[in-house]
Amino acid sequence: MEHTYKAISFLFLLFLTPISAQQNQFVKVEGKKFIKPNGETLLLKGINLGNWLNPEGYMFHFKNANSARLINDVFTELLGPEETKSFWRSFRENYITQEDIKFIKKIGLNSIRVPFNFRLFCTEEYPAIYNDEGFQYLDSLISWCSKVGLLVILDMHAAPGGQTGDNIDDSWGYPFLYDSEAMQNLTAELWQKIASRYKNETTVLGYDLLNEPIPHFFDQNYFNPKLEPLYKKIVSAIRQVDTNHIIFLGGAQWDTNFKVFNEPFDKKLAYTFHKYWMPIQQKEIQEYINFRDKYNVPIWLGESGENKDEWISSFRELLEKNSIGWCFWPYKKMDSQSSIVSFSRTKEWDEIIKYANSLRNNFEAVRKNRPSNQIIKKAFNDLLENIKLKNCKINNSYINALGCKFKNHP
Repeated sequence: MEHTYKAISFLFLLFLTPISAQQNQFVKVEGKKFIKPNGETLLLKGINLGNWLNPEGYMFHFKNANSARLINDVFTELLGPEETKSFWRSFRENYITQEDIKFIKKIGLNSIRVPFNFRLFCTEEYPAIYNDEGFQYLDSLISWCSKVGLLVILDMHAAPGGQTGDNIDDSWGYPFLYDSEAMQNLTAELWQKIASRYKNETTVLGYDLLNEPIPHFFDQNYFNPKLEPLYKKIVSAIRQVDTNHIIFLGGAQWDTNFKVFNEPFDKKLAYTFHKYWMPIQQKEIQEYINFRDKYNVPIWLGESGENKDEWISSFRELLEKNSIGWCFWPYKKMDSQSSIVSFSRTKEWDEIIKYANSLRNNFEAVRKNRPSNQIIKKAFNDLLENIKLKNCKINNSYINALGCKFKNHP
């Protein structure tokens, strides 16, 4: 009987050991700090993969077609529905590749933030139907990052119904998410599916639930009280399947307002703020530091950038002086100095820009303003070639501003 008991105990411990060991491989929250599996403090230094899984119009130099949906309308008018789908597949397969991930690691960064559009997984019109396209991109990306030792933060940049009500969340001009139980349920369900898929993936650092919710131009008294209850609903759905990962909560008004938060309601929460175009002064970030000190939780700058190198460098130094990790925006852009790498803007693409910025309020205007098929074909083919890392320009001064170094093109 004693031997049987010992055998059962041995098998029980053998079964539990791998799980326990695996749990120790996740980055964890310890007071105000992120802690690596080896016990060291982790200061996040990262870059956003903007425009990849949630395109933004300004990245293509468009003014009017400024959301993913409106960009797609322009492309469909020029290419047709079949070719547009083919273009987007090629765009996503070439915009971020394994070589890009190796390069990001090579220059000295330790993390990336991945903005994604919920429409790569499901739709508002048919919420019960999911597809694997979004997961295919994330699976590949996480695999590449795992190989080089780069941490991944998944960011729902565009949520069902719209958490922002502006172009960046690819919505309908109003934050319907907060008034729609169906859209809230779909958001929570999608996050649960993502968490279930990656619950044991140690390369994933955590989940940034809603990018820049509730802009300043909507009724803050009405919308702000709805944000934390929605976060609690999403976190509850995630925790049913995943207790391993850190969850990031962004403040209201473009991730700037932490007054919407009460005491932390989960043991693995971190809070993220975004700051753009302000003076580099301690007072600009002090309220977030005060929040960190009050609740003994980590804070993280999830976005900043789109500025001169001197500004980037000064802000980074201020953040590091205050032990705040960062993730600047973005990694790759067209014809730009304010990114790690940049790809060319061709004269044919200028014709696409001209068309996208034109008034296309009826079919006659679409036909009148449409470039020739020859120009359209060359513009899009060249774009797909130019976005490849091997054809990109390396912005050394921007890399230096991030405190990183670059020697040779990969």
